[in-house]
Amino acid sequence: MMLDLFGGFGEKGRTSLAVSSGNDRILLDIGIKVGASGADYYPALNGSIADIDALFVSHAHEDHVGALSWLLSRGYGGPIFMTAETRDEAPATLAGYADPRDLRQFPFPEDRITLFEPGDTLTSGNLAIRTGRSGHVVGGVWFAVDDGESRVAYSADVVPDSNVFVMDTIPRCDLLVLDASYGADSVPGTARARQISEWVASHSDGCLLPTPLSGRSLELIAALPGPFAIHAGMRDSLNAQISAAASLLPGVSELLLARLQGAADWTDADPLPSMPLLADDGMGEAGPSSRLLPRADQAGFPVLLTGHLPSGSAGDLLHKAGRADWVRMPTHPTLSGNVDIWEKAGRPAALGHSCAAELLGDLQSRIPSLRTQCRTGQRIAVPEARKR
Repeated sequence: MMLDLFGGFGEKGRTSLAVSSGNDRILLDIGIKVGASGADYYPALNGSIADIDALFVSHAHEDHVGALSWLLSRGYGGPIFMTAETRDEAPATLAGYADPRDLRQFPFPEDRITLFEPGDTLTSGNLAIRTGRSGHVVGGVWFAVDDGESRVAYSADVVPDSNVFVMDTIPRCDLLVLDASYGADSVPGTARARQISEWVASHSDGCLLPTPLSGRSLELIAALPGPFAIHAGMRDSLNAQISAAASLLPGVSELLLARLQGAADWTDADPLPSMPLLADDGMGEAGPSSRLLPRADQAGFPVLLTGHLPSGSAGDLLHKAGRADWVRMPTHPTLSGNVDIWEKAGRPAALGHSCAAELLGDLQSRIPSLRTQCRTGQRIAVPEARKR
């Protein structure tokens, strides 16, 4: 079994990799890289699209599905597997991040989507693809691919210690592709949530919290200390996410529903509110927050950024200028979470995706089998199977 690293290795963004065994070849995720341009914006597939038998998408964030129209424009004609939630959210992601020409010619292909539920085991040729809940977003999954001789597990984006979502245990494997987004950051999510709650409490008379439409929004709603508003365009999606109780920890659905029902709706035509305001997306690159960040900056309205800030993004520029604060709300594994995932998987050989190269060395000190030199564009052999 072989892996082709098409994006997200030694870098954050354009996450994509292929798994091959014999004549069978599947693609896992097809993301874009915010802040990049030209060829670096897309996965480095290098003309191998015709060999792909099937595409499996873990969730609908831009760094995992944003290049779907680009892939279709280059001739991909095979099946596309995703959960119902990913199918419902992907069109908005493409509207924000796909090349407009590609999107016009190759809009989201609703009729080509094969749906599955987290926990299903799928097949493509002789490959069996096991899935499980990721803890990152409603409908988000990890994949474990088995050819009968070896198994590689690809975490996609996971959150083992989420305060909102459930993550299923990744099985024992011969090669583990970890979500290394935070490197060796050891600060737990509970501590970060407390910091965010305290910041919001000190700006309760009005502030802006840009956030992805799915995933982190629910984490923030759970952490907010008092009344808040949401951009009105978010309500239907948030309600749908909260109603997916199987993806949420026990009791969380009821808590979030009560909080959302009490939230005020805000529209672009309204004055900036005298309470915290959630608006998507999290970087100020698309959606309402792309309009709100300049407006907040001009008005001196406090801004708290809580996620990844690609270099040159609107949020990054505002933060570097000292006009926005930043406290990370963990929506990826911190150090203890990744060590636990690796140990439960049998301490296999490991790669880290979605992580700047310089951060992998610190993570390797706790995960000795982590291969820190793997980069986008390389081909990796999956180790021979050990007893699982």
